[in-house]
Amino acid sequence: MLQAFLQRIVNGGSRIDREYGLGRMRTDLLVKWPLDPAQGFLGPVQKVVIELKLLHKSLAATIAQGLEQTHAYVQRTGAADAHLLLFDRRPEIPWEQKIFRREEEHEGLAITVWGM
Repeated sequence: MLQAFLQRIVNGGSRIDREYGLGRMRTDLLVKWPLDPAQGFLGPVQKVVIELKLLHKSLAATIAQGLEQTHAYVQRTGAADAHLLLFDRRPEIPWEQKIFRREEEHEGLAITVWGM
């Protein structure tokens, strides 16, 4: 669903690359925007990594694992921005506890963590 939503946003000349984690119930996304419309993707490109995680363990353990994966994905892609999205599907947890935004750092890389 997130990818479909983002696709509508980037349809004006940008694109989304996907890296499927088959069997791990996640999809990593790399959003790319050309910075110079005249050059398109042949010129400078802004890259944003979005790592998606389902909460299976504790919140702290899921964030720790997600930060490590996000950092590795940024290193492979050369992205400038990184986001880790955590999806908490437990029905007994109220939305007030599931939804958050905070800044984390992993090996010197700033990563925005979103809880949903």
